Amino acid sequence: MASFQTHTTMNLVHDDRVTEVHYNLLDRFYDFADGQKQHRTILFFIALLVQGIFFLPLPVILSFYYDAPSTLIFITMACFFTNIIAFMGGAGIRTVLLLSVVSIAIQLLTALIVII
Repeated sequence: MASFQTHTTMNLVHDDRVTEVHYNLLDRFYDFADGQKQHRTILFFIALLVQGIFFLPLPVILSFYYDAPSTLIFITMACFFTNIIAFMGGAGIRTVLLLSVVSIAIQLLTALIVII
């Protein structure tokens, strides 16, 4: 009979210890980023759209309505081209996602500083 087995594997030592996993925010981000490797191309297009549609016109609007300094344009362009170069240059997925989050945070922070 194929289902009848005469040998069994026995574990004589049972380990009940639970290993505690301490995740900080950076470890959680790395776990998320490692799971997004297969979506790299769509993430590139999303970053391109978000940066190009929402954040590139932002300095022009702020300059027109709030007399924002021209350095805001340079900050926005630097963040945009840093993302583009990182994506197209083949940087790792962790680096690319971290750069996207940091550049969006920088642009939002500069916009809030100008408005306030």
